[in-house]
Amino acid sequence: MTTTETLTGGEDGFAALFEASIQAGDFGKEGEIVQGTVVAIQRDNVVIDIGGKSEGVIPLAEFADAHGNVTIKPGDRTEVYVESRENDDGLVLLSKEKADKAKVWQELVQAYKNDELVEGTITQRVKGGLSVTIRGGVKAFLPGSQVDLRPIRNLDKLIGQTYQFKFIKFNERRGNIVLSRRVLLEKERDQIKSQTLLTLEEGKVVKGVIKNITEYGAFVDLGGIDGLLHITDMSWGRVNHPSEVFQVGDEVTVKVLKYNAETERVSLGLKQTQEDPWNHAEEAYPPGKKVHGKVMSITDYGAFVELEPGVEGLIHVSEMSWTKKVKHPSKLLEIGQALDCQVLEVDSKAKRISLGLKQLEPDPWTIFTEKYHPGDKIGGKIRSITDYGVFVGIEEGVDGMVHKSDLSWTAKVNNPADMFHKGDDVEAIILSINHDEKKVSLGIKQLYDDPWPTIFTDLPPGKVVATKVMSIADYGVFVRVNNGVEGLIPQNELVEPKAEDGTTVPFKIGDDLQAEVANIDSQERRLTLSMRLGEGAAAAQAQQKTEKRVSQAPKKGGDDKGGAGTIGDLIKQKFGKLLEKDEEKKDEEKSE
Repeated sequence: MTTTETLTGGEDGFAALFEASIQAGDFGKEGEIVQGTVVAIQRDNVVIDIGGKSEGVIPLAEFADAHGNVTIKPGDRTEVYVESRENDDGLVLLSKEKADKAKVWQELVQAYKNDELVEGTITQRVKGGLSVTIRGGVKAFLPGSQVDLRPIRNLDKLIGQTYQFKFIKFNERRGNIVLSRRVLLEKERDQIKSQTLLTLEEGKVVKGVIKNITEYGAFVDLGGIDGLLHITDMSWGRVNHPSEVFQVGDEVTVKVLKYNAETERVSLGLKQTQEDPWNHAEEAYPPGKKVHGKVMSITDYGAFVELEPGVEGLIHVSEMSWTKKVKHPSKLLEIGQALDCQVLEVDSKAKRISLGLKQLEPDPWTIFTEKYHPGDKIGGKIRSITDYGVFVGIEEGVDGMVHKSDLSWTAKVNNPADMFHKGDDVEAIILSINHDEKKVSLGIKQLYDDPWPTIFTDLPPGKVVATKVMSIADYGVFVRVNNGVEGLIPQNELVEPKAEDGTTVPFKIGDDLQAEVANIDSQERRLTLSMRLGEGAAAAQAQQKTEKRVSQAPKKGGDDKGGAGTIGDLIKQKFGKLLEKDEEKKDEEKSE
């Protein structure tokens, strides 16, 4: 190889030149590397004797370290590169840097051939990977796929890091070097994996590093082999996402739950390394204890409250309020809300705790039973009306029910809504208190004495009495007479009042009306009245005669040919015939 070929052959040319120069033992020719001795150190140059009565000069800067300090002194031996023969001053032009570079390149060639590792520092990011500065400042290429065991998204964070690398490609002619760090990591992983597998077994507690996080769990590097830590095994408490508990790189101590040597699959648990909090739940949360917690979730039937990590209790919707009918827990509570509640029941085996929210407030039923007793008179508003009665609010959270049979002594009420409306103020008597079922029975008619024993004396047919409108129905108006007696004025017996302009004024609750007792049905306990004053006198007389005749007749059942029947039946027959005659009379007047 000629000198010219050596200088133009790239960095590998320096290696060849270095080797050729030493083998030939010919020092001092241009393009060769020779041994020299420092003769003198001048202001800008270093004079070196290369033998053969020849001396050369090298710029002083080539002997300075990173801090500018000269690292050589007279008498030191050093290798130099002969750039040219003697100049006009009789000196040979030498280079220390080129000699060092050739030597370094030769060392790299030998390292590659011997499959040795090389240390380098990642200096910059380039297309497809990273640039690494290795021995002697030589640049090498590190592909992105060879950086680590797994792809790294942010390669910039590796700049400035120093690692050991393995040669995977070495082109002496072009001076190209390709390195790999992954190969070393794989080898290291395989060695660690072999050691890990020797000691890995179910039930063993091991240490690892969080390698990756997914929605369902986290993968833990146990040393060359990964194990899955499922989200349900991370904590005794509730974990919505593994990222709430871990970050990649976190060190963890876990327990091997399952291990399959054939598939090398490992299931891990973190909570299993800690005591189950339910083991002390019965001691920590006895019934009646006031506790503090946080609402974790809400369902249609209640809210789950975390008392401590891993221990949750349920507040059933029925235990949220004494007085309010909670349609859905979300109307009263929200997720994340901190609150106080009371322990009602604990079942540590089933891992269930029943909690109550309303128990922190006084029970309205207890207050009611201390204040009221059967026979007491109460007042309240009608809260709701059903087919079988009306519910009256007595105290906050306590309602009483008036059955329709206890609404009136004289009116047979089929539909309570005909007589009362929601929101009406009423008075009633407490009939009974059922402590077991927390129910109160009320009666409105019990506010007055039963009028029936003396009704024919107090309200004889034909008597005109003052009444007050209680309620209005399609078929008539319910009115209250004196002493709480209630009766019905049928629609055809009503006389609507007239305004000054002659128009009729509709009835309204609370109106005072004059009415005549028209019919008394003792069997059905019904009182019928009429506003057509005087028109019912004949019916009243007929009823009195009928009552007298029936009372004097033998007490025996009637027959199909005209037996007397009951007093009520006779009154209905008489009064019905009179009403028919009255209707015929009205029709005749209209036709005329």
